[in-house]
Amino acid sequence: MPIGNPRITGHAFLAGLYRDGYFPDRVVDRGRDILLRLCERIEADRPADLPALYVLTHAATEEFNALEAEFEAAGSEIETVAREEIGGDFWVVAQAYGFADADIEELIAPREW
Repeated sequence: MPIGNPRITGHAFLAGLYRDGYFPDRVVDRGRDILLRLCERIEADRPADLPALYVLTHAATEEFNALEAEFEAAGSEIETVAREEIGGDFWVVAQAYGFADADIEELIAPREW
């Protein structure tokens, strides 16, 4: 299902990580794909409230948890810069889909990074 939200289609996910050579593009691509799948799920499932949104964002956060091993294998890690960039993009997603009251920490609550 193609993403229909223009705020999402016009957003460059994880742009700061792509600009920093410390983060390998092939792994960052996987992170971008996680965020795009999250958007697809939101558009398909249309969460009715914040708890329903958090179920979706928590699942995506768990995917980022699993991605940490790939960053480490490539000589990188999800450190402060990456945490801020990833968290910021979860916030962008929540805002783009009308969840202005979303708590950024709750969006990514199960994070291990």
